[in-house]
Amino acid sequence: MVTTLLASFPLLPLLLGVVLAAWTLLFLFRIVLTWYPQVDLRRGGWRLLGIPTEPFLAVTRRWVAPIGGVDVTPVIWVGLVSLLRELLVGQQGLLTMALR
Repeated sequence: MVTTLLASFPLLPLLLGVVLAAWTLLFLFRIVLTWYPQVDLRRGGWRLLGIPTEPFLAVTRRWVAPIGGVDVTPVIWVGLVSLLRELLVGQQGLLTMALR
Protein backbone atom coordinates (compact mmCIF):
# COMPACT_ATOMS: atom_id res chain seq x y z
CA MET A 1 0.00 0.00 0.00
CA VAL A 2 2.67 2.52 1.03
CA THR A 3 4.92 1.42 -1.84
CA THR A 4 2.17 1.96 -4.43
CA LEU A 5 1.42 5.36 -2.93
CA LEU A 6 5.08 6.33 -3.11
CA ALA A 7 5.34 4.99 -6.66
CA SER A 8 2.49 7.24 -7.73
CA PHE A 9 4.08 10.26 -6.02
CA PRO A 10 7.84 9.87 -6.58
CA LEU A 11 8.58 13.43 -5.48
CA LEU A 12 6.76 13.05 -2.17
CA PRO A 13 9.89 12.15 -0.13
CA LEU A 14 11.83 15.00 -1.72
CA LEU A 15 9.04 17.49 -1.07
CA LEU A 16 8.61 16.27 2.51
CA GLY A 17 12.36 16.55 3.08
CA VAL A 18 12.42 20.14 1.81
CA VAL A 19 9.42 21.12 3.94
CA LEU A 20 10.94 19.60 7.08
CA ALA A 21 14.31 21.25 6.36
CA ALA A 22 12.61 24.63 5.91
CA TRP A 23 10.70 24.13 9.13
CA THR A 24 13.96 23.33 10.93
CA LEU A 25 15.44 26.56 9.60
CA LEU A 26 12.46 28.52 10.89
CA PHE A 27 12.99 27.10 14.37
CA LEU A 28 16.73 27.84 14.14
CA PHE A 29 15.89 31.46 13.33
CA ARG A 30 13.60 31.48 16.37
CA ILE A 31 16.55 30.31 18.50
CA VAL A 32 18.65 33.22 17.26
CA LEU A 33 15.79 35.64 17.88
CA THR A 34 15.63 34.64 21.54
CA TRP A 35 18.78 36.75 21.86
CA TYR A 36 16.83 39.77 20.60
CA PRO A 37 13.70 40.11 22.75
CA GLN A 38 12.87 43.51 21.22
CA VAL A 39 11.93 41.86 17.89
CA ASP A 40 8.15 41.70 17.54
CA LEU A 41 7.18 38.61 15.56
CA ARG A 42 3.69 39.98 14.99
CA ARG A 43 4.86 42.87 12.79
CA GLY A 44 6.32 43.19 9.34
CA GLY A 45 8.28 40.41 7.72
CA TRP A 46 8.86 38.77 11.08
CA ARG A 47 5.32 37.37 10.83
CA LEU A 48 6.62 34.92 8.19
CA LEU A 49 8.74 33.46 10.96
CA GLY A 50 6.21 33.68 13.78
CA ILE A 51 3.05 32.36 12.13
CA PRO A 52 4.25 28.82 11.24
CA THR A 53 6.21 28.27 14.46
CA GLU A 54 4.32 29.96 17.28
CA PRO A 55 1.42 27.46 17.57
CA PHE A 56 3.88 24.63 18.22
CA LEU A 57 6.04 26.68 20.57
CA ALA A 58 3.01 27.87 22.56
CA VAL A 59 1.90 24.30 23.23
CA THR A 60 5.41 23.26 24.22
CA ARG A 61 5.82 26.25 26.56
CA ARG A 62 2.98 24.88 28.70
CA TRP A 63 5.17 21.89 29.58
CA VAL A 64 8.68 23.37 29.45
CA ALA A 65 9.43 26.45 31.50
CA PRO A 66 12.19 28.86 30.47
CA ILE A 67 15.59 27.87 31.78
CA GLY A 68 17.45 30.86 33.21
CA GLY A 69 14.99 33.17 31.50
CA VAL A 70 15.70 31.63 28.08
CA ASP A 71 12.96 29.99 26.04
CA VAL A 72 14.30 26.55 25.09
CA THR A 73 11.23 25.35 23.21
CA PRO A 74 12.67 26.17 19.75
CA VAL A 75 15.63 23.93 20.56
CA ILE A 76 13.25 21.10 21.42
CA TRP A 77 11.43 21.54 18.11
CA VAL A 78 14.66 21.63 16.09
CA GLY A 79 15.49 18.26 17.61
CA LEU A 80 12.03 16.82 17.00
CA VAL A 81 11.76 18.00 13.40
CA SER A 82 15.31 16.84 12.63
CA LEU A 83 14.52 13.44 14.10
CA LEU A 84 11.29 13.21 12.11
CA ARG A 85 13.09 14.18 8.91
CA GLU A 86 15.77 11.57 9.48
CA LEU A 87 13.23 8.86 10.30
CA LEU A 88 11.15 9.57 7.21
CA VAL A 89 13.47 10.73 4.43
CA GLY A 90 17.01 10.22 5.71
CA GLN A 91 19.39 7.63 4.23
CA GLN A 92 17.75 4.87 6.24
CA GLY A 93 14.37 6.60 6.50
CA LEU A 94 11.06 4.83 6.12
CA LEU A 95 10.07 6.53 2.87
CA THR A 96 13.55 6.19 1.42
CA MET A 97 13.65 2.48 2.16
CA ALA A 98 10.12 1.96 0.81
CA LEU A 99 11.20 3.42 -2.53
CA ARG A 100 14.07 0.96 -2.89
